[in-house]
Amino acid sequence: MKHFQLSEFDSPDVPGSGKFMQPSFLALLDRARELAGFPFVVVSGFRTKDHNEKVGGEENSSHTRGYAGDIRARNSQERFAIVNAALKVGFNRIGIAKSFVHLDNDPTLPQSVMWLY
Repeated sequence: MKHFQLSEFDSPDVPGSGKFMQPSFLALLDRARELAGFPFVVVSGFRTKDHNEKVGGEENSSHTRGYAGDIRARNSQERFAIVNAALKVGFNRIGIAKSFVHLDNDPTLPQSVMWLY
């Protein structure tokens, strides 16, 4: 990866757990960051089942399988740039919140979906 360290994806309760991120996700995210032209701050990457439950994540969360990451969006321009780059590189599962954009490429869940938090 050009723009990230695996530690950025660690679940807070298990140091080193960023190694459980899926290579396909990391490759897309690296390409999206390149297109967006500004650093992506990972708010949430891999999550253990315990941490996912603690933060109120979906029971079947892609975070627990290493297929998802939440990227900080400080304003509408960053949010747009993240979503635009994500779509261009092939992310097809995108969740949009006020302060972050959820990106995932989990092949076990419905494809070509976008939602709001």
